[in-house]
Amino acid sequence: MRPPFHRVAKDGIKGWLFGVVMLLALGWGSTQAEEKACLDCHGKKGILQEAGGKRAGLYIRPQAFEESAHESVDCVECHPDAEKEASGEPTAGETGPGQRAPASPFQSPHAGPLRALPCRSCHEEVEPLYTRSAHQKRNATGKKPVAGCQDCHGEVHTLLAAEEPRSKVYRSAIPQTCGACHGERFVVEKAGLSTRPFFSYQKSVHGEAVKAGSLKAAVCTDCHNSHDIEPPSSTRSPIFHFNIPRTCGRCHAAIQRVYDGSIHGQAVARGISQSPVCTDCHGIHLIKAHIDPTSSVAAQAIARTTCPQCHEGGRLSEECGVAGGRVSSYLDSYHGLAGRLGSKTAANCASCHGVHGILPSTHPASTIAPRNLSRTCGRCHPGANANFTLGKVHLLPEEAQDIGARLVGWVARIYLPLIGLVLGAMLLHNFLDFRKKLSLRWAHWGPTLVRLSRQQRAQHLILMGSFFALALSGFALKFPDSGFAWVLGSSELVRRVIHRVAAFFLTFLALYHLGYVALTGEGREVIRDLRFRIRDLRDLVRKLRYDLRKNGERPKFGRFNYVEKSEYWAAVWGIVVMMITGFVLWFETEAMVFLPRWGIDVAEAIHYYEALLATLAVVVWHLYHVIFNPEVYPMNWSWWDG
Repeated sequence: MRPPFHRVAKDGIKGWLFGVVMLLALGWGSTQAEEKACLDCHGKKGILQEAGGKRAGLYIRPQAFEESAHESVDCVECHPDAEKEASGEPTAGETGPGQRAPASPFQSPHAGPLRALPCRSCHEEVEPLYTRSAHQKRNATGKKPVAGCQDCHGEVHTLLAAEEPRSKVYRSAIPQTCGACHGERFVVEKAGLSTRPFFSYQKSVHGEAVKAGSLKAAVCTDCHNSHDIEPPSSTRSPIFHFNIPRTCGRCHAAIQRVYDGSIHGQAVARGISQSPVCTDCHGIHLIKAHIDPTSSVAAQAIARTTCPQCHEGGRLSEECGVAGGRVSSYLDSYHGLAGRLGSKTAANCASCHGVHGILPSTHPASTIAPRNLSRTCGRCHPGANANFTLGKVHLLPEEAQDIGARLVGWVARIYLPLIGLVLGAMLLHNFLDFRKKLSLRWAHWGPTLVRLSRQQRAQHLILMGSFFALALSGFALKFPDSGFAWVLGSSELVRRVIHRVAAFFLTFLALYHLGYVALTGEGREVIRDLRFRIRDLRDLVRKLRYDLRKNGERPKFGRFNYVEKSEYWAAVWGIVVMMITGFVLWFETEAMVFLPRWGIDVAEAIHYYEALLATLAVVVWHLYHVIFNPEVYPMNWSWWDG
C-alpha cells in the first residue's frame, strides 16, 4: 500500500529543509575555517610585511575583528587573491613564477602582496557620492585622496558600525573624527583651509550640546553631508548660499517654514544673493544661543552689528531699493541709545520687525503694518493706541518724510544757530570782562555783602545737585560711548534711575520755588529785584564801554545786575521747557493719548537741544562769573556762606 500523498510531500519538504540547513552549516563552517586559517598568522603580534625597504604591520586583533562591522565578511571577499592562490590562478601580487614576498619573522604563504579590493566593491551606492566630494580630490603628490574611507571610519578590520557608540562615525564622535584633520594646521593649511571652524564649532551651541551628551545637536555631517561633501561654491552642496535654509531646516523645520514666507526667504527663492540666510545672522560654526551676550543674535548685538551688515550699506539700497539709514536712525533713538548703553530690554530690530518671519510694512500680516503697530508697540508699552502709528519710527529729518521729520528738522535749524549766537556773545562778554579785570588785578573790589539767605542757599544746592546729575545722566544716554557713560558704570538702569530721581528733585524745587516767590515776603522781594528793566540794557552798554576803554569809571549796579538776572530767567525758561518735554518722554504712553507719534520726536529734539544750550551756558557763563572771574577767583563762596 502506497503512503498517502500528503505524507510523501511532508517527508519531501523535511528532506529539502534538512539539505538547506546542512549546506548553510557547511558554508558557515568553511567560512569559519577560512577565517581561522587567516588569523592563525594575522592574529599573531609581530607579523610584518617588508616591501621597498618599509615594514608594515599585518597584525589583526581577533577580538576587535569579531566586534567590527566586517565580522560577517569573509577575508577573501576583500582579498580575492588569497582564493586564487588556493586554486592555482595567478594573482596580482606575484612578480613572477614561483616568486614570493621577502622573508619576515613569519614566512608568508602567499606568492606576493595581496591586493585589497576598494570599499566601493561592496558599497557601490556610496561611490558616486564620494567621487564628487572634496575629499576625493587628490593631494599635492597625486597618489591618494585627501581623505579616504579609513580616515573617517577607522581601520577596515576593526571599524565599527555607525550605530556603535565606540565608532569613529557615531554621531557624537563625528566632530572629533573630522577634527583629526580639520583641527590640525599642518593638514588643512595645505588645502588652503583654516582650523578656526573646528575650534569655533567646539564653542558653539551645537558643539557644547554634543559635549554634554546630546544626540540631536547638529554635527558636521548634518550640514556638510557625509560622503558627498562639496565646497560652498557647488550648487549641490548643502552649504551653498541658496541651500542653507533647507539645510538648517533639516533640524529646524518649523523655523524654515516661517523663514521661507518672509521677505528674506522670498528673496532667496528668487535668487537674490544679497538676501540673508541663517548663517548671515547666526554665524556659521560659532553659532551661539540668543541669550549668550557674545552671540551675534543677542539683544545687544542685533542692531549694532548683525542687521547693519546689510541694512546700513549702500549696496542694498542701490540694487534692491531697500531704504538706507534705518540703522543709524534707530541707533540715535532712545531704543538704540539705551541698547548701546547696555540695556537688555530696550527694543531692537527684532522686537518690532520679528525674527524669522520678517515682512514689509505693506504686508497685512507684518508686525509693522499700520494696523498692527499698536499691538506691536503694546508689547513694551501697554496701552499703546493708534497715535503710536502717526509718525515715522525711523526718523530721518534730512529726508523730511512727514510733518514730524520736518518739525524735528526745524527744531535743529532754530536751536543750533541760537546756541552758537548765545555762546558766542557770552564768550565775547566774558573775554572783555576778564581782560579788563586782569589789568586791574591789584585793585580793591570793595567790601563783601550777604547775597543769599539760608533759604536761598538750600534751594541753590538742590538746583546745583539735580542739574549736574541730570546733565551727566542725560548726556550718558546721548553719548553712550563717552566718559559720561563710563562714570555711571555704562548701565542704562543706573543712568535711568539717577536721571529720574534728579528730575523729581528738580520738579520739587521748581514747585517749591514758585510757592516761595509767591507766598513769602522774602521771595516776593527777590522776584521784584530780579525783574528786567530798561536800566539793565543801559548797564550792559556802559559795561561794554568800560571794558573796551583803558580808563573810565566802572558802572554801578543794583542788587542784581544784568548778568545775574539773565542767569535767573534763563534758568526759569530752561526748567519749564525741560520739565514739559521731560515728562512727555517719561510718560510716553500717557502723552500719546493727546499727542501723535511725531510729538514725541519733537519733544525729544527740544529736550536734547535745550539741555545742550543750558549745559554750555552754565559752563561758559555761570562758571566764569562764580569761579574764573578775577573778582571772585578761586570761587564766589556765596553759595556756601551767603
